[in-house]
Formats: sequence, structure tokens, C-alpha cells
Amino acid sequence: VQLVESGGGSVQAGGSLTLSCAAGRYTYKRNCMGWFRQRPGKDREGLAVLWIGGATTTYADSVKGRFTISKDNAKKSLCLQMNSLKPEDTAMYYCAAERCSAVCSSLSLARRNYDYWGQGTQVTVS
Repeated sequence: VQLVESGGGSVQAGGSLTLSCAAGRYTYKRNCMGWFRQRPGKDREGLAVLWIGGATTTYADSVKGRFTISKDNAKKSLCLQMNSLKPEDTAMYYCAAERCSAVCSSLSLARRNYDYWGQGTQVTVS
């Protein structure tokens, strides 16, 4: 399984960052991919999920209107454009993939439904 995140860093409140997740060819065939984050002392939460074969997406209320998930088929990668960042967005951000059609058809944001994970990239907003 190959999921490698990049693009994290430190930014001031109100700023923007774009995260990328490079997916191996095999992993990219999984039905859906998403972004999750884990804030200090908190459970890992789902932020945005995208159906690889189409344009269907879903977002958590906490990031709706500020974050945008997208895919680049040529690069076999998943992106997360994050705007209007807030200090509470500080977290480790993870890319995940899943092939279960039931999970993907529902665009689940539940961590337990995803089998494949990257190592994470840190985002700090001050």
C-alpha cells in the first residue's frame, strides 16, 4: 500500500496550504479516498472524501466551504486545498483509501471504514 502525504507546514491564521497524497497505481484503484486529521488529544476525524471514479465528494461541517478535495488522475494523487485556516486546524493530516463499495457509495467519513493510510503530514496554524 502506497500513500504518501506532503505539503504540510506552518502558516498564520487566515492563510492557505495545499496537501497532496501520492498514491501508488494499485492503491489509486481503490474506490474512494479521503483526508482525515488528528488534533492533539483528539480522535482522528474525517474531513473530506472523494469517489475516485467520479466527482462525488463530501465534507465535514468543520471544513465545509474552506477546504476542497480533488484528484489528479494523471499524477494519481489526491489533494486538499485548505483556505482560511484557523489555529484549531492544527493537526496531523492523513490520507486514506478504501475499496469497499458500501463505504465508498456512502462517502463515509468514519475512520474505522478505511483500510489504507499514509504516514501523515503536520499542519500548524498560529
